[in-house]
Amino acid sequence: MDERTGGRQGGQPAGRTAPRERRAATVQEAKALAHPLRVRILRLCAQQELTNKQLADRLDRDPGTVLYHVRQLADAGFLEPAPVRTGVSGALEKPYRSTGLSWWLSLESDVADPEARFAPIEAFQQELHEAGPESVQTFARFMLHLSAEDAAALESRILAILDEYIVTEPGRLDQPAYGGILVLHRIDDR
Repeated sequence: MDERTGGRQGGQPAGRTAPRERRAATVQEAKALAHPLRVRILRLCAQQELTNKQLADRLDRDPGTVLYHVRQLADAGFLEPAPVRTGVSGALEKPYRSTGLSWWLSLESDVADPEARFAPIEAFQQELHEAGPESVQTFARFMLHLSAEDAAALESRILAILDEYIVTEPGRLDQPAYGGILVLHRIDDR
């Protein structure tokens, strides 16, 4: 499972440079990506810098719950504090932003609970339902018969195309945001 989203984490975020090559996630990183709410927080903070309260409001969750998940993501290196700013009411706000790390990780089966691989799918479904059916730009469902080598080559080619867009994302932040998910799985042949 790779949590792959565009936005700030794809390019060069201020403060931290994301790696340019995929690597296996550590146990801590895998655990941090194993919850749909954390995946949603990560995507929202890739789109814009948000405070814990803004995240809680956007996700319709208790701020304490959101803070717990924000800390898990920050401790694993997925979120970092953005510069403190003055809010509308004049109070100081402490927003978070994505570091860009998640795009460049792959979760190996030996470092994560197998059920955790569904977290990005659950998060994507929630976001898609919120955006509504009119938000769907394209849809393609397929089944292919592939050797393990062909499946790896297909994944590599698709990810190479997405990588090109991810690394150039900072130059398009004035454009509408599109989301997507790539899931390549073995068909259960029972």
